[in-house]
Amino acid sequence: MISNLKSSEDVKSIIDEVLSHIGYIVVGQEEVIKQTIISILCGANALLEGYPGLAKTLTVNSLSKLMDLKFSRIQGTPDLMPSDIIGTHILEEKNGKREFSFQQGPLFSNIVLMDEINRATPKTQSALLEAMQEKQVTVGTQVFKMDKPFFVLATQNPVEQEGTYPLPEAQCDRFLFKIRSQYPKFDEEVEIVNRFTEEEREIDSLKPVLGKENIINLQKMVRQVPVANDIKHYAVDLVNKTRNHKELIEFGASPRASLGLLMASKAKALIEGRNYVNKEDINEMALPVLRHRIILNFEAERNNFDADAVIKYLLK
Repeated sequence: MISNLKSSEDVKSIIDEVLSHIGYIVVGQEEVIKQTIISILCGANALLEGYPGLAKTLTVNSLSKLMDLKFSRIQGTPDLMPSDIIGTHILEEKNGKREFSFQQGPLFSNIVLMDEINRATPKTQSALLEAMQEKQVTVGTQVFKMDKPFFVLATQNPVEQEGTYPLPEAQCDRFLFKIRSQYPKFDEEVEIVNRFTEEEREIDSLKPVLGKENIINLQKMVRQVPVANDIKHYAVDLVNKTRNHKELIEFGASPRASLGLLMASKAKALIEGRNYVNKEDINEMALPVLRHRIILNFEAERNNFDADAVIKYLLK
């Protein structure tokens, strides 16, 4: 495990090593893995949208092993209660006395995978909000801080909507990214078939490449990446365009989008071995940062535009 990271070249080298190791378990999905790593380095959360069987859980679990982070998975169901994820007070006997003690739920991890978040009720979804935004949970009058680093990756199925509770806009805004998981290419699927029908590859065989302190240090390094004023203006202008093009967009993105766009671009530059942000970083990060933050109007939907198509139009 690496002891210190000082330059952008060091960061690129260690991230390349992480990507190399995860390639032993996960075939393809490079953009999903890269954007997930960027989210972690920004200390933010991500919403992953994709069909079942596209290695979403496997990817996150593998990353947690390589980063030596505590991982927990929560399955979203309609009967899932807030106490099931946060924890509850239980009655214990100590020194002949009975007293209540708090038993932590699966939310108290470093990486939390909330599978099918839109199957959980709004009450349970809202229980995640404080942890995602404030990095703490409140139970009664007690406040419990989350262990650093803390990161929520939530997944949802883009097609099956029966028995689901769509995420409200305020909650969507808490996610830095909405990552789209795509089907593998033909050659990648052949590799998946060959690899997993001939031998068994265990996640436990992965050895940590980074540690908690390294991740916290990397999060600090991301904030130190300088951004030129013209690049800042370019990013803010793009977010402003989402509010001004009323012929396509009913509601535009909030200032949180401007913050997320610049932070994500800084992290992207850093993992690519650069200590500066360029327009290509902003353009590439615009899709995952903005696609869940804009609401299209009827005219755009009537012309079969989706959020990605509108963002690409704004970029032109």
